[in-house]
Amino acid sequence: MIRFLWTASRGYRLRPWASPYLRWRVETFWGLHAEKITPAEFRAFVWQHRAELWRFLHWAAKMSHSS
Repeated sequence: MIRFLWTASRGYRLRPWASPYLRWRVETFWGLHAEKITPAEFRAFVWQHRAELWRFLHWAAKMSHSS
């Protein structure tokens, strides 16, 4: 689980809202334009969707262990 977060935020670990990959994922999930996502919007997204994100992280961890 931590492994996915570490990999997904590579180069942007102290400011994950600036990560092109994470911005793209938020854009496809939430509909915000990736280039316009602010730190506040990123935090709001993470907070509002924390249960779904937690389930995704568990799924990603399971998938990485099974391969």
